Amino acid sequence: MILYFSGTGNSAYIAKKIAGITGDSILSMNERIRKKDISEIHSENSLVFVVPTYAWRIPRVAEEWIRRTPFTGNPSAYFVMSCGGSIGNAGKYLRRLCEQKKWRYLGAAEIVMPENYIALYEAPKEEEAKRIIERAEPSILAAADIIRKGALFPRKTITVKDRIDSSLVNDAFYPLIVKAKKFRAEDTCTGCGRCVRECPLNNISLKDKKPVWGNSCTHCMACICKCPAEAIEYGTKSVHKVRYQCPR
Repeated sequence: MILYFSGTGNSAYIAKKIAGITGDSILSMNERIRKKDISEIHSENSLVFVVPTYAWRIPRVAEEWIRRTPFTGNPSAYFVMSCGGSIGNAGKYLRRLCEQKKWRYLGAAEIVMPENYIALYEAPKEEEAKRIIERAEPSILAAADIIRKGALFPRKTITVKDRIDSSLVNDAFYPLIVKAKKFRAEDTCTGCGRCVRECPLNNISLKDKKPVWGNSCTHCMACICKCPAEAIEYGTKSVHKVRYQCPR
């Protein structure tokens, strides 16, 4: 079974590509998380978690849902992580997660996809995004082939920087950066409610036909990047930046 969490479409695209090759069923973690659904999941095949990389580890919201959800059937797990550059030392923490779940850890695959984190970085324009995805295709196909065969993902060489990024930087990232208070809607907002529907944490509501953000946020960038009017900004960091959605 392939389970994915996705804000702007990169991980969803990878998950669907892999499912097309392996023939596995596919499940959106976004929907389960939004509904606070932690009911049992059964899979006869290995579990394949396809997730973005947040500060060189899997998103905490996805990890928490995995911890709380009971899984039965095949006790093996793969992790496929989309990233803008590197997954760092994410594997260390995924091994720990698998130990706690009593799963056999089959490794983590790193898939470099277009950057979407416009709260800090620049996202590529559509044509460049398509080129990045084209370059990612061999890595996606290789990961799918390994999953289909039931083999292990190759082990990543870990640098000192990887260790620092996935530990100290990740620990600082959430309390210092991941906050919703800087999101705002400009006067061009039409009140369509797309941001409300896209938020995996039910953190957005409409008040006087304008979105209002609560205190729960994972910085998935779905609200700001999927706004059809491009009316949402994140402080001054997002002004004039490309809004990214996976073009595939």
